[in-house]
Amino acid sequence: MSLKLNENNIEEIINSMTLEEKAKLVVGIGMPGFFGNPPSRVQGAAGETHSIPRLGIPSTVMADGPAGVRIDPVREGAKTTYHATAFPIASLLSSTWNREIVREVGAAMGREAREYGVDFLLAPALNIHRNPLCGRNFEYYSEDPLLSGEMAKAFVEGVQSEGVGACLKHFIANNQETNRLTIDIIISERALREIYLKGFEIALKAKPWTVMSAYNKLNGTYCSQNKRILTDILRNEWKFDGFVMTDWFAGNDPVEQMEAGNDLIMPGKVNQIRAEREDEVQEIIKAVKEGNLNEEILDRNVRNILKIIVKTLSFRGYKPSNKPDLEEHAKIAYEAAVEGMVLLKNEDGTLPLNKESEVALFGTAQIETIKGGTGSGDTHPRYVVSIVNGLMERGFQIDEDLLKTYKDYIKTMRNKEEYKIREGLFGQPVMPKLPEMDLLKDNMVEEAAERTDVGIIVLGRISGEGCDRKPEKGDFYLSDDEQELIDIVSKAYHVRNKRVVVILNVGGPIEVMSWRDKVDAILLAWQAGQEMGRAVADILSGKVNPSGKLPTTFPKDYWDVPSSKNFPGDPPDDPKKVVYEEGIYVGYRYFDTFDVEPAYEFGYGL
Repeated sequence: MSLKLNENNIEEIINSMTLEEKAKLVVGIGMPGFFGNPPSRVQGAAGETHSIPRLGIPSTVMADGPAGVRIDPVREGAKTTYHATAFPIASLLSSTWNREIVREVGAAMGREAREYGVDFLLAPALNIHRNPLCGRNFEYYSEDPLLSGEMAKAFVEGVQSEGVGACLKHFIANNQETNRLTIDIIISERALREIYLKGFEIALKAKPWTVMSAYNKLNGTYCSQNKRILTDILRNEWKFDGFVMTDWFAGNDPVEQMEAGNDLIMPGKVNQIRAEREDEVQEIIKAVKEGNLNEEILDRNVRNILKIIVKTLSFRGYKPSNKPDLEEHAKIAYEAAVEGMVLLKNEDGTLPLNKESEVALFGTAQIETIKGGTGSGDTHPRYVVSIVNGLMERGFQIDEDLLKTYKDYIKTMRNKEEYKIREGLFGQPVMPKLPEMDLLKDNMVEEAAERTDVGIIVLGRISGEGCDRKPEKGDFYLSDDEQELIDIVSKAYHVRNKRVVVILNVGGPIEVMSWRDKVDAILLAWQAGQEMGRAVADILSGKVNPSGKLPTTFPKDYWDVPSSKNFPGDPPDDPKKVVYEEGIYVGYRYFDTFDVEPAYEFGYGL
């Protein structure tokens, strides 16, 4: 009778494995669907482990990400579609301060992953909001490690309750996108322990199956090659008993990764994008044969992986239906969205609005509503309810003439080369930000203000993986055309004793001081996933009372942020390292301690 893997014979399996089989198990199969590699058995999944059929070891599938299962929604030759729910971004989820709703979101994602054949969901991401310009802050929870840790812990509990493994990432201090693959992060021991490690320590109480090491270096050593954080702290101090994987193509030495306690190298075949490197499987085999890697270390890493593989859906022979309950999950996405939106201002009871009121909507994001950030944290839902469609569906009376003008404007601008929708990271569509329409033309605003009761301005921001935001107009600061939009609309409505509401469709803080006194109400709607339009409408109408509280500080000015002096690092145009000179004084710890008044403080929300 041939030997096959089970929960009780892992040591026997390891003893029966060849060196090549061990080396394959600790390295992924390559980036599925890229560089000539075949697609994953779940198309669009991020990675896959090697199978060893003779020993009953299956391949396992990994998929992003923090706001929903990122897989291809359509497959060549298939009539079935494979859409996944687009849940709200993590910054919105943490604005709920509600473990239970985050647990429900995690469970819904776990069910979708399970029914689509995914073994590991590469989430949650809980890096700290050290600086408001980090391009991936939308994927992360908070500037505070306690809130981050509690939210991530609840999310892990939800995902794993459905038989799918969660992955805490990015361990540790992946707090910027600029030069993320090589940047050296210099942190004091106190700040490392109190700010950057603490959230992971809290989340580990949920017993996640996996942890992902970060791209960056920490105090001179790549995180994926850093024995102190991966073995001394993660395993020996915190007793983590899952396996550690690299971020995709991270680090520069697979032998050091093995020795440090990074069990699995993903996605494998780094030589396909780095000509100077060899295939990691061959490098590991060579290192063992030449005495540069103790095979006992390789055995340890194989053991850590096998202990988790026996828990997976693939090992248990689960047959995915490819039919998750997307309608039920949309309801959960909606509930999270309405609970996480934050009311920043509401002068003289401007909100809620009477649905019988005539409403004029301004701003391109009313139509091109941003459901979430770009990159691995993106998703492919069946639909996204825009803000304008959400308001119309819920019975608001929308100014049709103005809406048509906006639709025509967007169509015209998107046909121009510089504003055409293009393909971004992982083949996802990226929409360059449009300038706001010239509202002085044709007396447009005056006429709208005359025939409607309230003006609603929607301001949008796109951010994502691979690049950080900028402390400039059109990003952290409003562009000149956005300032003009607020000025013109506010004057036209206020002179008629009518109200103006601003909706922020953003992934992180923007400057508000220069314009907040010009408007009557401000709703921070974040990037709330596919149900965003309905959630916004129900808050504006008063059907749902906004209860979100800020998980991150909104500064009066970017340069009030302590890390602004050394973000993204030195030298600024191509940083090699960044020194966390602010130490523990991140977010509210700085603003409170040094008596610096923010625009809206951590925990704020009407």
